[in-house]
Amino acid sequence: MKIYYDIENFKSVPNAIVTIGTFDGVHRGHQEILKNMVNHSKELGGESVVVTFYPHPRQVLSNDSGIRFISTQEEKIRHLEALGIDNLIIIKFTKEFAAIPSDSFITDFLVKNIHPAVLIIGYDHHFGKGRTGDFDMLYKLGKQYNFKVEKIKEKDVDNVAVSSTKIRNFLENGDIKNANKLLGYEFSYTGKVVHGQQVGHKMGYPTANIEVAEEFQLIEHQGVYATFVDIYGLSYPSMTYIGKRPTMHDNRPQSIETHIIGLDKDLYDKEIKIRFVDFVRDDEKFDNFEALKRQISIDEQKIINILNK
Repeated sequence: MKIYYDIENFKSVPNAIVTIGTFDGVHRGHQEILKNMVNHSKELGGESVVVTFYPHPRQVLSNDSGIRFISTQEEKIRHLEALGIDNLIIIKFTKEFAAIPSDSFITDFLVKNIHPAVLIIGYDHHFGKGRTGDFDMLYKLGKQYNFKVEKIKEKDVDNVAVSSTKIRNFLENGDIKNANKLLGYEFSYTGKVVHGQQVGHKMGYPTANIEVAEEFQLIEHQGVYATFVDIYGLSYPSMTYIGKRPTMHDNRPQSIETHIIGLDKDLYDKEIKIRFVDFVRDDEKFDNFEALKRQISIDEQKIINILNK
């Protein structure tokens, strides 16, 4: 996949099949659009072109410092590449760019630089200043500038419409199984292993504390999860804790730490990926370390049973 960080550097391709969006999470609804693009490009002997934005428009236009996203920019790129996208254009999103009228964005950016043969959008897609751009506008511009416009229907999974907002809500409530259903893959964190306080090691459950790769990535509901850890090209079963360790009385900030079952190696400064499979229990405060240790042993056996299935 070719990546362009300036649309003017994009070299026009014949029969460009284009879509536009932020694609947070690259979930099953997004995948429907992207697979359709890839199929179209093969049929027409053209190439697929995804146009996205960075930073995310909400980070630029909103004063809400608590904005969190499902995937990092690097993860989004990996997902798009895995789906077979040929070209990715990442437009730097600024307040000045946000002020461009919807029709000017299509004519001055997409038509001028990409020359789309087909533009594929989601059922509820809006774009441009004030989000005034929609399917009707695109259809009229398509007639004028000789490109087709196709709208993909809403994607349902078990009678639930797929959206990034629903997935975020599931994750924030610890419903990892339903979040994964809508994503079409296991939600994950990728980050570097950093030094902790060695409390898990003292209890016989050494943990790898990770520093997530991007500060704006959403952190899940606090508690214990059944997970897999990818490292050294292999996957290991693990139990992962997200929380502030209330039993320790240390008032430390929230941490993400995972005990990797069957791997006893020094992982400091190594990059690992934690894939979440199921939620096991909420975070809670125990009377003492022995009570906590007993619960961790129960958690481990429950997680082994979950992951074995």
